[in-house]
Amino acid sequence: MDRILVIDDDEEMCGMLDEYLRSEGFAVETVHNGEDGLTRALSGEHSVIVLDVMLPGMNGIEVLRRLRSESDARVLMLTARGEEVDKIVGFEVGADDYVPKPFSPRELLARIRAILRRPGSNGKPERIVLDDLELNTGNRSLKKAGKEVELTALEFNLLELLLRTAGRVVTREQVAKLVLGRQFSASDRSIDVHVSKLRRKLGQRIPGEDRIKAIRSVGYIYTVAQEDKE
Repeated sequence: MDRILVIDDDEEMCGMLDEYLRSEGFAVETVHNGEDGLTRALSGEHSVIVLDVMLPGMNGIEVLRRLRSESDARVLMLTARGEEVDKIVGFEVGADDYVPKPFSPRELLARIRAILRRPGSNGKPERIVLDDLELNTGNRSLKKAGKEVELTALEFNLLELLLRTAGRVVTREQVAKLVLGRQFSASDRSIDVHVSKLRRKLGQRIPGEDRIKAIRSVGYIYTVAQEDKE
């Protein structure tokens, strides 16, 4: 049974989500402040963490920042509707998805299930090796030239998709569906944010040559070195 941790100071809403998610087959735990929420999130006992941005004491962004220093747990953030800054900051720190308030329990359930279906959630461990990169789906780690590279859970999923399709274009619609777990929207900048951050972490294959190239109005491609094509 998948376990969901809800960190939100709205006790009435937490009670409603507890009842609804349990009826859908999940085990649910609720916490109402950032400090206790971080402690429980670091336990590693939960499949998905639902984290509100606005919390008393330690806010949700800080909880996520500290969590990401030790864990790649899947995190879905709750934001006030229209709070673009909080949303982008959350993605920069490493959120897997977000849901703006107010929301319906059915929408939240759909997002949680989408996160659980993403690459790396199931299946036998694999090693994907390309160029100087080695991606391990078992412990969800990345090595570049033998050195560990820290990735957020969402960055890992994005890179896994790009490496599995190396040399072929992945559309923005595919990235939105398979990595973000939602339909693509032309106004959604989050894909660009994640790709840009991943590029910085990977660096260029050789000076002046990006590993991940944008195909205007279409999507992205992980480029294959000439020797790999032969």
